[in-house]
Amino acid sequence: MDGGSWRRLHPLSPVVRGGRVTIAVLVVLLPSLIGAGSGRPPYELGALALALLVGVVSWLVTRWRIDGDDLQIETGLLRRRSLRFPLAQVQAIDVLQPGLARMFAVAELRLRMGGATGSTARLAYLSRTEAESLREQFLALARGAPAKTPEDAPEPEPADEVVLAAVSPGRLVASILLSASGLSTIAVITGFVLGLALAPNVARAAIGGGGFAGWLAAGTVAWRRFNQEYNLTVAEAHDGLRLRGGLIALTAETIRPGRVQAVRMVEPFLWRRLGWCRLEVDLAGRQRRKGEAEETRGQLRTILPVGSRALAEELLHRILDDVPQKHSRAPRRAAWKSPLRWRMLAWGRSERCVVTTSGRIRRVTSWVPLEKAQSLRRVQGPVQRALRLASVHVDVAGRGIHAVLRDRDAREADEALVELVELARAARRGRSATRP
Repeated sequence: MDGGSWRRLHPLSPVVRGGRVTIAVLVVLLPSLIGAGSGRPPYELGALALALLVGVVSWLVTRWRIDGDDLQIETGLLRRRSLRFPLAQVQAIDVLQPGLARMFAVAELRLRMGGATGSTARLAYLSRTEAESLREQFLALARGAPAKTPEDAPEPEPADEVVLAAVSPGRLVASILLSASGLSTIAVITGFVLGLALAPNVARAAIGGGGFAGWLAAGTVAWRRFNQEYNLTVAEAHDGLRLRGGLIALTAETIRPGRVQAVRMVEPFLWRRLGWCRLEVDLAGRQRRKGEAEETRGQLRTILPVGSRALAEELLHRILDDVPQKHSRAPRRAAWKSPLRWRMLAWGRSERCVVTTSGRIRRVTSWVPLEKAQSLRRVQGPVQRALRLASVHVDVAGRGIHAVLRDRDAREADEALVELVELARAARRGRSATRP
């Protein structure tokens, strides 16, 4: 990293980047290789050679370096692109290892940036040790510390890391089964089994008519969550929160202090009977970019897949400062507009944060640091005007969470809007004063 010299990715990057396509090509190619001795033209070999050539060319024209406090990546043969990512604006740093990457001991280093487009810097792929070392280097540069060479970078000591939460596989499986996707999967399987017992012909027709596709979709959602959140561990270190987990595809992420845009606690109906909840955070720049998996589109980062409310509140106080309590509930006339959830509508604020709650069956509580507020809106629909109600929205850079003071008295909404605008300005000024 010293001297700003250009570096290349791992030579196996084209093979690993192909992922499932690489495995599929090998499966299709194997019979052709077996029958190549019969004199049949190996057309598949030509297609594989062409794909390999394209991957090698892409690897040759891609390079990266550290230029001052920026990560610079250049790529492209005919249409050259030069991308610069300020390390001071990094929201989070991930080290990802899909199944094929684990076979070759390589990993992807992904830097999440802020902004409406959710730009992402991807170094795919590097050796596993190099990715871990560069992650420490990038975090040091983001804090303003001088860079060191990877050889001189010290290995992180276990004493520097305090484990805050770890989710057992058994509880994770139980939570998935009691979630909406899990219950849908159980309902589909139960219906199919009953159909085979009572009306086999109808059950087979349902499968042929698209019933199997619905079953597969429901099962895919449950499996994807289990694969991503398996053995998830949350630890606190000097450089932020460290999250590690995954069954087949391993993920190691570091969320820098002060980069969380909002926090959400989700309490489904069945989970509340067991005292469980789910804690998620929203980071600026988590939208899907080219080259990322489809399942990362608009996805929030799960801090606690399932756990007790006491544990979730402990993690919440580690993430946010000055966490407020909910105290103001909606007026009774709000029941005409929201008959099921009006009793659950509440909000509260402190000098630096605002909290809102909504949802009767699926209760959702959202916390937004006022320093992260990008805009505040007063919204009043026709039904709300008739009932003298209004809602105040607190928007942040992330797209997954925003606090809504829903169905408040119109005068209360006006006063809350003015008050929150002043508190947001004060919180932003305080943040600017303490920023190094």
